[in-house]
Amino acid sequence: MFVMFTCNLRFPFASDGAAISYLPTAHAADRVFSHYLATVTGWPITTVRDATAVFAAVAEARPTWFLGVPRIWEKLRAALLARFAALPDDQREPTLAAIEAATRRVQMEQRHEPVPAEVEASVAAADGQIFAGLRAQLGLDRVALLMTGAAPIAPAVHEFFLAIGTPLQEGFGMSETGALGFTNLPTDIRVGKVGLAQPGTEAKLAPDGELLLRGPHVMRGYRKDPERTAEAIDESGWLHTGDIARIDEDGWVTIVDRKKELIINAAGKNMSPVNIEGKLKSASPLIGQACVFGDRRPYNVALIVLDPDAADTYAAAHGLADGSPATLVANPALQAVIAEAVERANAQLSRVEQVKHYRLLADEWLPDSDELTPTMKLKRRAVADRYASVIDEVYSESSP
Repeated sequence: MFVMFTCNLRFPFASDGAAISYLPTAHAADRVFSHYLATVTGWPITTVRDATAVFAAVAEARPTWFLGVPRIWEKLRAALLARFAALPDDQREPTLAAIEAATRRVQMEQRHEPVPAEVEASVAAADGQIFAGLRAQLGLDRVALLMTGAAPIAPAVHEFFLAIGTPLQEGFGMSETGALGFTNLPTDIRVGKVGLAQPGTEAKLAPDGELLLRGPHVMRGYRKDPERTAEAIDESGWLHTGDIARIDEDGWVTIVDRKKELIINAAGKNMSPVNIEGKLKSASPLIGQACVFGDRRPYNVALIVLDPDAADTYAAAHGLADGSPATLVANPALQAVIAEAVERANAQLSRVEQVKHYRLLADEWLPDSDELTPTMKLKRRAVADRYASVIDEVYSESSP
């Protein structure tokens, strides 16, 4: 009830709202932002059995609140860009120009720069001619709270959805906090930040940069596990989230990475694998997943897995009769596309963060598998164990 109360303070519930449930019901975010939300508001709820069909359900149900993990937004953006690229010339060019102008406006607003009047005018025209219809097709024309969470979202992906006029924002919560902790504001969405603490939530950083939370929504403890509870909640009631974060002078929070997942290379440099992986995935729709390694190593390497949908599209577009992952990863033209994507990603990273070598795998990493959680977060330790010999090979092949 506290979580719903604070949500209503920041994002007032509409009388004619609607919700979507597609994550496993054991997931706190699905419980809170679908089932509990519908219980409190009386909204209808559409339950989707197959998560891959979620946007077909969104288009029909037109929810007013919707939570999507980053991989969903990545795939939707890739699908839309592929659709735009296939338009006839007289439609494709103005559509891509409109997206470019709208993205430019988003970036200028994020930097607090004045937006030229001609850019505002072109984006306003594009909204009426292109974006409004697109939002209606997607079922996002009524949405008041559109959130991404459970993992960081690449800035390019976030900017795209802001550009087409959806209020996509990043938030932060944990099962231990009732799936809520930080959100952006309805009128102030900042790319790369999970927002301000929700009303009633206190936040601060530990000396090592770990984010600490306190509030009525913090759990009492882990069931029948007092030792683990004592590790998570200190004597003053602060929950140690396990996330390294930054808090600016206005209270806005940026998540850096999981404390236990930070890479500390052989030279002692700390870096976020999630940041590097995000750059890789946003560099090409063909890159479905990437897992970066470099702890106690001289440089970083990555395992890369193809996105099944993008791979199928690539195979069809290039007349490949066999579109299996094993055949595609051996295809020189596709290998070149991936190599160029890695170069683009590296161009956005500092020298020490860059991926020096990688292995393109013929495997598929699916939600709720040995490699991914139901919300498509990497099971990093499991991946490291399964592919230990492959990782060693990548390092040995690249060693002088």
